[in-house]
Amino acid sequence: MKAEGLFASAAINIAIRVTEDEVLEIGGLDGLVLVRLFKFGIKFFSVCSILGLFVLLPVNYTAPDGPPKSSNSMDSYTISHINEGSDRLWVHFSCLCFISCYGLYLLYKEYDDILAKRIQQLQNNRHHPDQFTVLVREIPLCKEHLAYSCCVDHFFAKHHSYAYRSYQILYNSKDLEKVLKEAKHVSGKLEGYRRKSLSKKQKVDPSLSEVLGQEAQITFYQERLEGLYCKIHQMQKENRTELKELPVAFVTFKTRWGAALVAQSQQHPNPLMWITDMAPEPRDVLWRNLAIPYRHLPLYKISLYVSVTILTIFFAIPVTAIQGIAKIERLKKWFPPVMAIYLIPGLGPVITGYLPSAILNGFIYIIPFAMLGLAKLAGYESRSKHEIRVCNMVFYFLVGNVFFLSLLSGSLLDQIGESFSHPKHIPTHLARAVSAQADFFMTYILTNGLSGFSLEILQLALFIWDGIRSRTIGRGKGEKVYLNSFPYCRIIPLVSLSILIGMAYAVVAPLLLPFIIVYFFLGYVVFLNQIEDVYEPAYETCGQYWPYIHHYIVLAIVFMQINMIGLFGLKSKPSASFAAIPLLLLTVVFNEYCKIRFLPSFHHYPIQNAMNNDELDEKNGVKDAYVNAIDVYSPSCWKPVNLSDEESSSTEPLISSSQERI
Repeated sequence: MKAEGLFASAAINIAIRVTEDEVLEIGGLDGLVLVRLFKFGIKFFSVCSILGLFVLLPVNYTAPDGPPKSSNSMDSYTISHINEGSDRLWVHFSCLCFISCYGLYLLYKEYDDILAKRIQQLQNNRHHPDQFTVLVREIPLCKEHLAYSCCVDHFFAKHHSYAYRSYQILYNSKDLEKVLKEAKHVSGKLEGYRRKSLSKKQKVDPSLSEVLGQEAQITFYQERLEGLYCKIHQMQKENRTELKELPVAFVTFKTRWGAALVAQSQQHPNPLMWITDMAPEPRDVLWRNLAIPYRHLPLYKISLYVSVTILTIFFAIPVTAIQGIAKIERLKKWFPPVMAIYLIPGLGPVITGYLPSAILNGFIYIIPFAMLGLAKLAGYESRSKHEIRVCNMVFYFLVGNVFFLSLLSGSLLDQIGESFSHPKHIPTHLARAVSAQADFFMTYILTNGLSGFSLEILQLALFIWDGIRSRTIGRGKGEKVYLNSFPYCRIIPLVSLSILIGMAYAVVAPLLLPFIIVYFFLGYVVFLNQIEDVYEPAYETCGQYWPYIHHYIVLAIVFMQINMIGLFGLKSKPSASFAAIPLLLLTVVFNEYCKIRFLPSFHHYPIQNAMNNDELDEKNGVKDAYVNAIDVYSPSCWKPVNLSDEESSSTEPLISSSQERI
């Protein structure tokens, strides 16, 4: 206990000590965006908690002539305890207006601040090669030379002569990649036999047959590896004109504003030709996906949607079963033997209280990894776009299958009998059903916060995987560290789902709000530590996750308002329902304004900022910042290799495939 207290104290000290500038330096703007998400939750729900605990909670609990209070239910502390048509509902309406406006104010402030930090980050990273480089796809074939490369040089030299510098065409290197993969496999085998041979030689009396057998295997794989490396060097040095060119190229420009202008403009009357976009970072490129024809990408995305739909349908089964466990007392009407669990002292509360949330969290933990695998079908050209898309899919998956399905399935199991036996009480039952799941989601927040963040610190799953890999497939030297990039597509959807749950119950069941604050504070402390000491950024999008986070929070506010409009109607207070409709319209208009005001600056590199960065280089006497920009956009299969199977630190390929224009 003392060690745990010391760790908690150290983590809190880190959270207080670490500044946003330090987070920005270590984890980039993407890491800072995640930290700001937790800070948003703390600021928003702190105010909501004060309002809920000191205003809404007394109003709910002291409602006269309300339903009888139950010691086993949270209904006495929720809006369900308010009578139909009661004027106390105007207090809830006032709180709804305040919470909504406060949330929109915080969102606007955060969006504006992160946009300013994005512009500053682009300036800090102004010497990165991706700011000078444009990814060009669907290049037309030159009929005279039957090649794509000559078309690239002719097109950009003619239409963008003021800024065009050089280009690098991509080639179909499947055969080379196969040989490299085989060489890596043989190298692993060779390393394994060497280790076995060394361990057997250290024995007191190793047998001669064992020693000779090991030496023969080592010699065999050594000769095979040398042959493969000779073949690799030969394939890398051969004339690339013999290889099949791809209609994809990285084009470098002399200025940032020249690259930005080309990336944001249509190059041809046919929008499916000469498709341009700012190039991702060299470390961010998924080279294999660039070989996919651009016109085939819609088919790949359709296959992704079909796969996600199938996963969604299958995931609905365990969620419904979990709600059956949570509502096990109601299930005795259909299956009385289930009550046998109460014969064991203490077992019933554990199964109906903690177990459903624990099982649900276990299923949720698998979802991001499944989505990462499925999203590979879409053929995104960069890891960042791939993970942003996964982040979006995971969020909507969790909202549909975890929140709404848990809410509906739990409410139906709870109310289905009474609704059919007393049809005139259906509105009352539906109003109470919204808050009936508050205890389940409270347990979910506690389980996700305490156990989820603890597992995040321990990295138990990765320790187990590393132990299995080190004894099976990962015995060789030079293995890449498995844990390197930050799991944005896992963390952001889960945190956004918690915001949705908190907003859904901010006015309905304010007793849930203190647990939400604890959740966000724990997450803030834990992930500051993870950013500082555990994860390394695998790419930098300069804050492109924030527009999606903003959209998720706006959806949560909209759902809160729609939920309250329905509750006011079911509570026989139609005047409050009609009064809340303008609030809903205000939120929608606010979201549309933010799309116009902020979103384009996150999708594009503003020309003014690009030109300012060029002028800043000129002022500081920096010349030819673009010289090495094209050299880094070369697939790893074209980089030199040696017998130790270690890649050269040089980023230049053996044969330069770029054509330069002075």
